[in-house]
Amino acid sequence: MKIIFRNLAHQTTEEQIKALFEPFGAIQYCTLVVDKDTGASKGFGFVEMPKPADAKAAIKTLNNQMVDGAKIRVKRAEAKPTCDEANQ
Repeated sequence: MKIIFRNLAHQTTEEQIKALFEPFGAIQYCTLVVDKDTGASKGFGFVEMPKPADAKAAIKTLNNQMVDGAKIRVKRAEAKPTCDEANQ
């Protein structure tokens, strides 16, 4: 299940995010979105967890938690519509 996390403090690192999610189960990947010009965090990113039950537990526990002084928001990432779906 793909999870989006938002409202991160700009100093929060990808390693810190991995450490938050790892107690809930396996992580396929963790990506912190950064500005391509400056390399600075944009304050959000994605985690993919293979087991939906693990992902749901992580979402329930981590949503609205304080991390580096910011209350993060964690939820299931919405799938982007494909070109065919967008044109219907």
